[in-house]
Parts: sequence; C-alpha cells; structure tokens
Amino acid sequence: MKKTNVILALIVAVFMVLAGCSTQSKLESGSKTAEPAKDGTASNKITIGLSVSTLNNPFFVTLKDGADKAAKEAGASLIVVDSQNDTAKQISGIEDLIQKKVNLILINPTDSDAIVTAVKSANAAGIPVITVDRAANGGDVVTHIASDNVKGGKMAGDFILKTLGGKGNIVELQGIAGTSAARDRGKGFHDAVDGKDGVKVVASQPADFDRAKGLSVMENILQGNKDIQAVFAHNDEMALGALQAIQAAGKNIVVVGFDATDDAVKAVNDGKMAATVAQKPAAIGDTAVKTALKVLKGEKVEKFIPVDLELVTKK
Repeated sequence: MKKTNVILALIVAVFMVLAGCSTQSKLESGSKTAEPAKDGTASNKITIGLSVSTLNNPFFVTLKDGADKAAKEAGASLIVVDSQNDTAKQISGIEDLIQKKVNLILINPTDSDAIVTAVKSANAAGIPVITVDRAANGGDVVTHIASDNVKGGKMAGDFILKTLGGKGNIVELQGIAGTSAARDRGKGFHDAVDGKDGVKVVASQPADFDRAKGLSVMENILQGNKDIQAVFAHNDEMALGALQAIQAAGKNIVVVGFDATDDAVKAVNDGKMAATVAQKPAAIGDTAVKTALKVLKGEKVEKFIPVDLELVTKK
C-alpha cells in the first residue's frame, strides 16, 4: 500500500511540473506577441489608432491609405476614426480608441487647441501620441509628422509674385482657424508677399478647407472687388471652389492651391489653375505608421519629421 501511494505521489508531482511548464510557456508566448518584432515589423497584436480630421477630403483619404498600406505590410492593425471636421466628434473618437487600449494613437487634429484635452487623456492612459499633418498646441506628443507648411506657403507666394511680375492684388483663402496648417501656410505666404511694392492682399478670409465654402467666399469677394489678379488658397479644395466662382464670373485670375490632389493637378495641367504645392499625403501616412512602430520598439525619434514638398506647374 505504501509503495502504491509513493508511485501515485510521484505521478501527481510530474503532472504538476509539466502543467506549470506549459502555463509558463503560454505566458511567455503571450507577452511576446504584444511587442514589435526585431526586424522592424509588428505582430498582429500591435494596434494603432488613426484619428483623421475628415475623410471628405481627398488629401486625408490618401494619407489614410498610405498609413493603412504601411500597417498591413508590417502586420499591424490600424483603426481609423473619421472626425468629419467636428472637434467634439474627434475627442469622442479618441476616447473610444483609448478604451480599446490601442498601442499608439496618430492624430490629425481638427483644431490644434481643442485637441489638447484628447492628447492629455491619451497621455494619462499611457498611450503614446503622434500628430500628423496638423500639430497639437499642448499635451505630450512624441513627434509631429508633416510637410513644412511655412516653406510651402512661401513657395506659393514667391510663385505668385513671379507670375504677376511683382505687381497685383491678391486674395488669400484661409483654412480652418486654429489649425497649424492654416497658420503656417498663411505665415509662409505673408513672409513672401508682405511689404512688397505694388502687391496688396485685398482680402484674406476663411473657407475652412472646403470646396463649397471656397466657391461661396470667392463669389462674395468678387462682388466686392473687381480688381483681383491672383488667389492663394490654403488647400486645393478651396482653390477649386474659387476657380468655379472665377470661371462663372468670366475672370482670368491666377489660382494657386496646396496639396496637389488629383483634381487640382488635372486643373493645373489643363491650364485652369496656375500651380499647387505638392504635399505627399501617402508618404505622410506611411511615415507615421513606420515611426509609430519605432516608438513602440523604444527607439528615439526626432520631434519633427518633415516630408518633402514641391511646386507643381503645367507640364
């Protein structure tokens, strides 16, 4: 009887040791799947949130596509939230991403000031934040990935001055007030044209990066000022809206946009728009995801990562 008890005790002990090893192996395996792989890719457990200001703008659709492609190539998951240019909706969407415990959040702010509360919420949850195309004016942001919008605005202004021969009245259509893109593009443009003899900015009004608003605002400006030689719009959607108003009024006005969307590039090549400053939204999205994976691996990144610009004129 004693011999039988000893044998049973040994069998139970061996079973417990094997079960413990199996459990430990599962725990170790589970912990590793949440980390990016050493080759720079990520496992399926890596989830990145992308809060976009609006997907009703071709530029941001292309940016999202670039991010999505990079995430798929890396084996990561990307959750995209469309804020529809609504700050309250964006903040709510980011709170949802926080609740889903994503590993990192990419934010393209609708408003650089208003988004600060959402950035701080992610900070409090221990989730790293990267801003994309537009910056946040507060909170802890690991890095900002965007074109050099000041440089782009100056490129547009310099081109207009050269095209007009240094003389003429110019209209500026501004983007959404409070966004870094509108502020920086406006700064670069004014750096180029302000103080130049023979040049005057006769109107500078917001049209919120929207084509329909670009049309209506330009219609109103044309009614009040018949002597206009050029228009600089902070994005192509407003430029295309302004172009509609100009064509309807039978005017011949130089129009320069920003973003190089497909519609704008076509308008340039057709001789309807004079130029557009080409951002590379797909490259911005791609860079954002690749930088996110570096951050999640614990690598250091620069506080600002610029993406190249170029001026697109008729071929």
